[in-house]
Amino acid sequence: MAKPKRFTRIPKHIGVIPDGNRRWALSKGLNKEDGYGNGIDPGVELYKQCLELGVEEMSFYGFTMDNTKRPREQTKAFQKACVDAVTALTDLDASILVVGDCDSLLFPKELKDFIQRRSFGRGLMRVNFLINYGWQWDLRALMANRKEKVPGGKNIAEVLASSDVSRIDLVIRWGGRRRLSGFLPIQTVYADFYVVDEMWPDFKEGHVYEALSWYQAQDITLGG
Repeated sequence: MAKPKRFTRIPKHIGVIPDGNRRWALSKGLNKEDGYGNGIDPGVELYKQCLELGVEEMSFYGFTMDNTKRPREQTKAFQKACVDAVTALTDLDASILVVGDCDSLLFPKELKDFIQRRSFGRGLMRVNFLINYGWQWDLRALMANRKEKVPGGKNIAEVLASSDVSRIDLVIRWGGRRRLSGFLPIQTVYADFYVVDEMWPDFKEGHVYEALSWYQAQDITLGG
C-alpha cells in the first residue's frame, strides 16, 4: 500500500455502503450473483487503508432484510460473501461486531458467534458488519415503548439493537447511488455523505483519499 496522505481531520467512524456488485458483474458478462465475491478483497484493502490513516471505527453494510427478497442464488452469494468478509478480518487485528436479526433463518449461522463484539489480535479498530439488518428491526425497542419515555432514563442510542455502534462521521457509498438505504438511521443523523461513482469491486485506495479531501472542507457543526 502507498504511504497514506496526511489530512488535518480524520473521521473517527466511517460507514461503508459497498454498492454496485451486481451491475459490475453484468458489465463483465457475468451473472449478477458473481459480483459479491469480488467485493471481499476491496473490503480488506479498505480496512487496512483506514487503519493506517487512524480511523477508529468502521461500519460495513452487508445485506438487509429487504435484500433477501432477491433470487435465491443472489441471496446465497451475498450471505457467503459476508461470512468470508468477516472471516478475513479475524486475521487483521480487528474488534468485530455483527449487527442484524440473528433469529432469522436468513442470518448466516457461521456469524452467530459475532453478535457480541469479539477482538482478534491487537483489536486495533472496531469494525461493525450489518448483516440481515433492517432499520425497523434496529428501532424495535423504541417502537415497543413509543407510548412511554425511553426506559431507565437512557438516550435513544442506548436502546437500539445497534447500541454498540457509535455515531458515524462520514458515510462513503460506492456505485453512484445517492441514498442511505436505511443505513443506521440514528448513527448517521449528522454524518457527511460522499458518493463514489465506481462500482465497489473496482475499489481503489484513491477513492478514500478523494473522500477525505472532500471531508476536510465540510463545516462540521453537529447542528450548533
